Amino acid sequence: MLLKGRSESDELKATRYLNTRMELTNKEKFHYANLEKGYEGEVRFDLQAEILEEERYIINDLLLEVNNSYFQIDTLIISQGVIHLLDIKNYQGDCYLEADKLYSVTTAREYKNPVDQLKRSATLFRQLLQNLKQNYLVEAPVIFINPEFTLFQAPMDQPIILPTQVNRFLKDLNQTPSKLNDGHKKLAQTLISLHQTKNPFTQLPKYNYEQLQKGMYCKTCKSFLVSIKNNDFVCRKCGGHENIQLAILRNVKEFQLLFPDRKITTRSIYEWCKVGLNKRTFCRVLKKNYTSFGSTSDTYYV
Repeated sequence: MLLKGRSESDELKATRYLNTRMELTNKEKFHYANLEKGYEGEVRFDLQAEILEEERYIINDLLLEVNNSYFQIDTLIISQGVIHLLDIKNYQGDCYLEADKLYSVTTAREYKNPVDQLKRSATLFRQLLQNLKQNYLVEAPVIFINPEFTLFQAPMDQPIILPTQVNRFLKDLNQTPSKLNDGHKKLAQTLISLHQTKNPFTQLPKYNYEQLQKGMYCKTCKSFLVSIKNNDFVCRKCGGHENIQLAILRNVKEFQLLFPDRKITTRSIYEWCKVGLNKRTFCRVLKKNYTSFGSTSDTYYV
């Protein structure tokens, strides 16, 4: 039973918006690409995990804190007698392990060893269980999900699941009987309630309102070459269509995420979208979908 679904992080969404509206540095582009790739890998695992049938609670994207130490869990699975903490990695290409360090075969670049990171998370999670007076076996494997990934010199005693082993891991899990009770449910609800919404690990490019390109861009190809036809925005580059109201609401959410301290007003969204629509259209969409506050001259929406 899926108790907490997966969604794109605010960090991923904000960086994606910024990548469309400004020129990122090479370092920022690399970080953005890793965010996209990481999310794709997690979604790929979710699809494969749909085969699980026995009674289990699945909680995705947990950010927890113990003794002022934060740790993230991509997927947590509560079974009858064991809790699995899964770290999903969408690495590509050939890598090898040497002296507990992970290297790329082609570039010799060193990566953080995900096993070490997950061991830390598992230790903190066990401390959390102790604080909650819960006693469960905790297993914490790293799952390399990308079929285009190969790991040479992988030691057999490490908690590593390679791409060719993922289906077998899930099938073995599926064949292990699991019956849940109220205690499991209470623990799952407690863990979800302890989820931290503000992520201290977030890394966003530096930006300000003035430097970002204003305008309505195509939802599909991110081109700013859009024109209005009937009730749609039409992209002159890829031919994509998007309903005008939905496009405005998409841009309001983008504005909210990038500038949480700025008020949503007809004028602010009009200037942000910078497209061939009059202010009355923006006012109508905001009134229909948000709650207005303030007098006529300084009305804002939440």
